[in-house]
Amino acid sequence: MYQRKDQLAAFNRLLDIMDDLREKCPWDKKQTLESLRHLTIEETYELADAILDNDLQEIKKELGDVLLHIIFYAKIGSEKKAFDIADVANAISDKLIHRHPHIYGDVKVENEEDVKRNWEHLKLKEGNKSVLEGVPKSLPAVVKASRIQEKVAGVGFDWEEPQQVWEKVQEELSELNEEIKIGNKENTEKEFGDVLFSMINYARFIGVNPENALEKTNKKFINRFQFLEESAKKEGKQLSDMTLIEMDVYWEKSKEFFK
Repeated sequence: MYQRKDQLAAFNRLLDIMDDLREKCPWDKKQTLESLRHLTIEETYELADAILDNDLQEIKKELGDVLLHIIFYAKIGSEKKAFDIADVANAISDKLIHRHPHIYGDVKVENEEDVKRNWEHLKLKEGNKSVLEGVPKSLPAVVKASRIQEKVAGVGFDWEEPQQVWEKVQEELSELNEEIKIGNKENTEKEFGDVLFSMINYARFIGVNPENALEKTNKKFINRFQFLEESAKKEGKQLSDMTLIEMDVYWEKSKEFFK
C-alpha cells in the first residue's frame, strides 16, 4: 500500500488530469452538473454490483470512476466560483468532526446504537425539521424503506424484539390475503406495500440488508435461468416449445452450480 505522500501525489495527479480534460477535451468541456448526474448514478450502481460480487479489482476500478465524478463536479463548481475540491473535503471533514463528539469531544457512548442516536439528534439541532428530511426522494423503494426505518429507530421509534416485527409481518400478510379475496386492486396494492415494508423492517432486526439480499437472489435466478436456456439450446430445444416439467429438469440441475 502507498504511503500518505504517495496517496496525495496520486490525488494531485488526478486533479491535474481533470484540469487538462476540462480545457482540451471537447466532450469533457461540454459537461454540466446536470449532464453528469445520470452517469454518476450508473457508476454508483456498477460499484454496488462489484461489491456484491466481492470483486476487489472491479471495486477498485469502479471507485476510480466514482472519484472522477466527484472531481468533475468540484471542477465545475470552481468554474462557477461556488466551491472547489478543498471546500468539499473541508465540509465533510467539519461535519464528521461535529457528528462524532464521542471521538472529538467529551460525549460518551456505549455502542453503535448510541452513535446513531447522537447522529440524528445532532442533525435536528443543525436545523433539520424532521429525522426523515435527509432521505433522498429518488432512492429506490427498498433502499428508501430501509433508510426510513433506520432513521426513526435512531430516535427510539422502533420495536423492541424481532418477534414483534415478525408478528407484524404475519398481520400484514393476513390483511393482504383478505384484500385479495375481496378483489379490491387499490387496497391490495396498499397491503402488498405494507407487507414489503414490514419484511424490510424484519430484515433489519435479523441483520440482513434487504437490497443486497434481493439483488443476490436476482443474480442467482439469472444464472440459473441462463443455465436452463443454454442446456436446452445444447439439446436443440426452444424454451417456448418445452413444458414446465421439462424446463424444471434443467432448473433443478442449475441448483448444483448456482447456490
